[in-house]
Amino acid sequence: MTEHHQVLNPATEEVVATVAATTPEGVDTAVAAAAKAQQGWAALAPADRARGLRRFAAEVDAHAEELAALEVREAGHTLGNARWEAGNVRDLLDYAAGGVERLSGRQIPVAGGIDLTFHEPIGVVGVIAPWNFPMPIAAWGTAPALAAGNAVLLKPAETTPLTALRLAELALSAGLPEGLFQVLPGAGPVTGTRLVEHPDVRKIVFTGSTAVGKRIMEQCARQVKRVTLELGGKSPNIVFADADLEKAAAAAPMAFLDNAGQDCCARTRILVQREVYERFLELLVPAVEAVRVGDPSDPATEMGPLISAVQRDRVRSLVTDDLPVAARGSAPEGPRFW
Repeated sequence: MTEHHQVLNPATEEVVATVAATTPEGVDTAVAAAAKAQQGWAALAPADRARGLRRFAAEVDAHAEELAALEVREAGHTLGNARWEAGNVRDLLDYAAGGVERLSGRQIPVAGGIDLTFHEPIGVVGVIAPWNFPMPIAAWGTAPALAAGNAVLLKPAETTPLTALRLAELALSAGLPEGLFQVLPGAGPVTGTRLVEHPDVRKIVFTGSTAVGKRIMEQCARQVKRVTLELGGKSPNIVFADADLEKAAAAAPMAFLDNAGQDCCARTRILVQREVYERFLELLVPAVEAVRVGDPSDPATEMGPLISAVQRDRVRSLVTDDLPVAARGSAPEGPRFW
């Protein structure tokens, strides 16, 4: 029996869409179609593949506002961020198209002759994208894989499948072969696991938590399958005593509040040289309080909601009432993930 996932608007908790999850059998069917499409795609002249990717980029560009609005609804991103994301997908496709004709091998002089190397496509590539930047991170794995002559199966996060599904439709509108770029919504332990374990998927690209990344690496190792991982990180802002404190304090809030802090390179700490600590804090507090939180579809909004109730509760648990806190913000009232 096919499961269905509800996609909620994080700013309202309204149901945006209901999406069917891909079963393990559905993954197998998709892999077979991708493998067939990949052979024809790889056989094309490089210039023809490049033209296909540029047509795809043009379709994304023509529908950028639609994609941005969809991202606002499914991920709660601010409108400005969502517009950047749609533009980034377009730019990545254009960039990858520019590299297609440069995927040449190398001539290596050796004693008595020359060795030749060739770059050949892997085959079917599985891309597992997270919910914090659904469009760009999906494109980071998809665009270069397509450019190199591979087929791509994209598994988006359960909470943010809609932009991925729309991108797959735009790829078909651009003339990319049926089956070459498919989106497989579903849960990680079901859809994602089958994608990772399938013997005909020869590479996995994963962005997400370190814990899940380790498991994927273990699963890929059993088949000596190539894997690219982008996992969690911790990044500080560092403020020295000779810094422009006003400028540093003004810039600091969006280093950790952009995308509501849901970013693997968000600054989780600010390290300040002791002698300017008090002055920096005096400047930082009003800068943080000035950040505009609200409806992500309003162009003036700087910070929207978190992606889900799970994330909201996790964030709230980090700062308890007994801790000394320099500033506390407020959140919009009502049901949603503020």
